[in-house]
Amino acid sequence: MPLSVLDLAPVPEGSTSTQALRNTLDLARHVEDWGYHRFWLAEHHNMPGIASSAPAVLIGHVAAATATLRVGSGGVMLPNHPPLVVAEQFGTLEALHPGRIDLGIGRAPGTDGATAQALRRTAGPLSADDFPQQLGELLNYFEQPEPGQRIIAVNAPGNKPPLWLLGSSGYSAQVAGMLGIPFAFAHHFSAENTLPALALYRQTFRPSAVLDKPYAMVAASAVIADTDEQARWHAGPSGLSFLRLRSGKPGLLPTPEEAAEYPYTDLERAFIEDRFGTTILGSPATARAQLADLLERTQADELMVTTMVHDHAARLHSYELLATLFRESRSEAGESRPAVAESR
Repeated sequence: MPLSVLDLAPVPEGSTSTQALRNTLDLARHVEDWGYHRFWLAEHHNMPGIASSAPAVLIGHVAAATATLRVGSGGVMLPNHPPLVVAEQFGTLEALHPGRIDLGIGRAPGTDGATAQALRRTAGPLSADDFPQQLGELLNYFEQPEPGQRIIAVNAPGNKPPLWLLGSSGYSAQVAGMLGIPFAFAHHFSAENTLPALALYRQTFRPSAVLDKPYAMVAASAVIADTDEQARWHAGPSGLSFLRLRSGKPGLLPTPEEAAEYPYTDLERAFIEDRFGTTILGSPATARAQLADLLERTQADELMVTTMVHDHAARLHSYELLATLFRESRSEAGESRPAVAESR
């Protein structure tokens, strides 16, 4: 099973977005050496603790600094952008880094309503109802232009990267299934919908020129350390950060000390414990059992992991421990790392 990374370029308290972007590049170089298959950047806006607001720019930067990783968007939030711009950006990326770019598309804004309005510059209420039309327009720009076609996405025709749909509910799962393309589910923030959405994707799947059978990737949060106690310590900031985000008060990624000393209410503690209950969290031995359970329940074809911790060295260590776990599992099963088709 391929193992991949979802990075949000976290900005820790006491640091800067500039350093966060440098950390992203450092992480990409390390995980490439450790055998990871894919490195995706997520689109978020107006969140001080997340520096991945311009995925296309970051993708080009990471792809230029690596050699074997597939680099892509996890994802581009299509309602925020004219399809023409997305086609031009990713056609250019594919032309520069052929066979290494992924275009993951989502239909959520990835931000608050006011910021989404500023991104779109449209009058009237915001809606994702026109997503199928936008998606169709985007796909058309990658086709060879018709005679007399007035608008052409320069660099896009002939440079179409593999398209993925991302989702946290059943809507994108159905669309991905009907189009016969890969589907990535955001288990890390919508765990209760994971199994229903994957089932819907597989039920609605229609073979296509891209895939002859469903291909599902699950994105999960993970914090792995040498001991369970260390893992909980490093995971504390992500819990508090997510709590603040849900309260409409996003900020920089707090320190473990701040997370430990925060005066949680009983309801807030329950919220965080529920979130940690769906996180791969603990020592390698603990994480191994959690991984086995997640992969058994989801029957995922690929696992993508996001790790939000304050200390960059601890984040690297978590990804390295996870890579070691996967190597050991393959060795015990007598398997080598499977080849993955370029269409995925």
